[in-house]
Amino acid sequence: MKRLALVGGIVLVPLGWALARLGMTGHMAAHMIAVALAAPLIAFGITGTRLDPARRWPRVVTPMAMMLLELVTVWGWHLPALRSLASASMLAAALEQFCFLAAGLLLWSAAMRAGRRAAGVGALLLTSMHMTLLGVLIGLAPRPLYGTASHNLFPGLDALADQQLGGVVMLLIGAGSYLAGGLALLSGLLHEDGAERA
Repeated sequence: MKRLALVGGIVLVPLGWALARLGMTGHMAAHMIAVALAAPLIAFGITGTRLDPARRWPRVVTPMAMMLLELVTVWGWHLPALRSLASASMLAAALEQFCFLAAGLLLWSAAMRAGRRAAGVGALLLTSMHMTLLGVLIGLAPRPLYGTASHNLFPGLDALADQQLGGVVMLLIGAGSYLAGGLALLSGLLHEDGAERA
């Protein structure tokens, strides 16, 4: 199961990166594939191994610290100036996607670490909330916040419609993935607590 999750997460990475330069919808799809799909699969696949960052650096890779790191990473790369830089430069776009994947992997790894799952629940639920807020702000903005891409994931969309659809992608995938992850960890904790009492 772990090996399958690891392979699945690794396979998703280039798929996401291929979408990153296809307008705001493609960018959001790539971003969500990195942090909300590939990262948790890879983290699950390496949990407890020597590749697990939460095991290697337990004092640094903690759920709340990594939640803050992901918040800064995600919100920072969505500032219009940095988003424009990533749209204009292949190197900046690669750095952006690497940052998303790394921040996601660190957070999911910290949340899944045995003994820290209660804090992991809180970190994932807080991440779901900030992803929801950013998705809403991007999706409901009255004007385009980012420049028009030369190629959109869905040709024919103007810049505002592309941005709105990107916000919806972030809301559905990002917020949903972190909420589901937090609830799954909480369910596991409650199940463990019930088993100990029985």
